[in-house]
Amino acid sequence: MKQKTLEVMISEQEIQEKIKELGKAITNDYSKDNEVVVIGVLKGACVFLSDLIRQMKIDNVYIDFMSVSSYGMSTESSGVVRILKDLDLEIEGKHVLIVEDIIDTGLTLQYLTKNLQTRNIKSLKICTLLDKPSRRKCELNIDYSGFIIPDKFIVGYGIDYAEKYRNLPYIASVE
Repeated sequence: MKQKTLEVMISEQEIQEKIKELGKAITNDYSKDNEVVVIGVLKGACVFLSDLIRQMKIDNVYIDFMSVSSYGMSTESSGVVRILKDLDLEIEGKHVLIVEDIIDTGLTLQYLTKNLQTRNIKSLKICTLLDKPSRRKCELNIDYSGFIIPDKFIVGYGIDYAEKYRNLPYIASVE
């Protein structure tokens, strides 16, 4: 495989500053004693979720993960969503916050929100580090958004290309 060229788009410092802002906004929206289940969408959101929850000043935060796929080993979404790993926690009657690394077409997240809303939850909010609204194929209400980015294939900070580059502390475009 040919070596990819990476161009830094968002620095590690910019990411950390934005996460502090997002954590504060989330804290302000939930009372201190609410039970909030934070659901990370694997694998990409793992790094973001880890940093984000440390900025949330809420007493009753529970963490769980779902793994869904519409990409496989490709750079283009197939549009067909599969749940690879479902929740371990019971979320009925609880506030739910979905944490995503990036929202592209929105089809995966649309499927996920519809699925979670059938589980009798108290509320559902969405937080994403990166948003590509130019690629959106459906209506989504994103409650917390870190950065709006152009239509480029990106990696780093948990986001991969064929399972590589997740460990980068910044966001880069792949050329």
